[in-house]
Amino acid sequence: MISAVPRPVANPPNPFEEASLEWDGPPPPAKLEVFEEDAKSALSRNDSPDVGFTWSVNPYRGCFHACAYCYARPSHQYWGFGAGTDFDRKIVVKRNVAERLREAFERPSWKGETIAFSGNTDCYQPLEASYGLTRACLEVCRAFRQPVSLITKSKLIRRDADLLGALAREARCHVTVSIPFADDAMARKMEPFASPPTKRFETVRVLAEAGVPVGISVGPIIPGLNDDQIPTILERAVDAGARSAFAILLRLPKQVLPVFDARLEAAFPMRAEKVRSAIRMVRGGKANESRFGDRMRGRGARWDAIEQLFELHLRKHGLARTGVQHFEGPTTFERPTPQLSLF
Repeated sequence: MISAVPRPVANPPNPFEEASLEWDGPPPPAKLEVFEEDAKSALSRNDSPDVGFTWSVNPYRGCFHACAYCYARPSHQYWGFGAGTDFDRKIVVKRNVAERLREAFERPSWKGETIAFSGNTDCYQPLEASYGLTRACLEVCRAFRQPVSLITKSKLIRRDADLLGALAREARCHVTVSIPFADDAMARKMEPFASPPTKRFETVRVLAEAGVPVGISVGPIIPGLNDDQIPTILERAVDAGARSAFAILLRLPKQVLPVFDARLEAAFPMRAEKVRSAIRMVRGGKANESRFGDRMRGRGARWDAIEQLFELHLRKHGLARTGVQHFEGPTTFERPTPQLSLF
C-alpha cells in the first residue's frame, strides 16, 4: 500500500556534507531530486521463489549508487519515472516508514518472521546519512526483538554497527555485503556511486568485530567480466571475517538491458562483445531469463564451470553457502511489555 504521488523536496539534504562514511572524494557531479511520501505500509510481501525472504522493508525507492545492472530499475516506472537516470537521481523517501513498521509489529497478526532490508533498493544509500530511516527502523526492530537480515553495498552501515551488534545478541541479525568486483576501478565503472570494494571488505571486518554475523554476495556474476575474480573476492571476504557467501547471475530485464549495455560499451569497449556472448552462453542464447525460479541461475557448460569455481573456493575457505538470511525455528520476536503508570 502506498500514499498519493510523492511530493518533491525543494531543498533536499546534501548527504555528502555529512556522510563521510559513505563517499570517498568530492560530491559526484549529478543532480539529485528527492521526493517524500507518507507510506501506508512499511512491509512488502515477496512471492518470488528466486529470493529467500517473504517480507522486506525498503525506506527508499530508486538508488543513488547507479549500478548499471540493478534489477530494481523497472520498479521506478510505477511512479512515472524512467528506469535509467531517473532511477539514479529521483529518489523517493518514505519519511514515516519507522512509524508504520511499529504499527505492523503491534498488530496481533504479525508473528515475527524474518524481515529483509534492501529487498529492492539499498537501504544505506547516501540519503540515509541525512534521513536515518534505516536506523530508525532497526531501533524499532530491536525494541520488538525482531529478526532482521540486511544487504548493502554501502560502508555507511558501519555507523550502525553498535545497533546491529545489539540486534545480533538480543534477537537475530545477519548482514550481507554485496561485492561483485575485487577491483576498485572496475567497480567504479559499473557501480559508480557505491562504496569501492576495498571499503566494503573493511566494512565486513568492522561488522564482524562488532559481533554481527556477516556474509557476502558475489552478485551479480557477469560472465566474461567478473567471474574470474571469484577466488580473490572469497579469499578477501573470509580474511575480513565473513562466514558465508552466495552468488547470483546477472539479470537483464528489458528496461535494464539498454542501461547495462550502454555502460558496458562505454566502460569496456574492447570486452563488450565478449561479455554479451558469454551472457548468452549461460542464458541459452538469450540476454535474459524471465521465468521465476530460473532468473538468477544460468545453464550450460560455462555456467557449470562458474559454479564449480565458486564451490571450490567456498570449501577452500570454509564458507557456508547461504543467501539473504532467513532464520529458521522459533522467532525471537516479542512485543514490549507496556510500562504501567505510577500515577
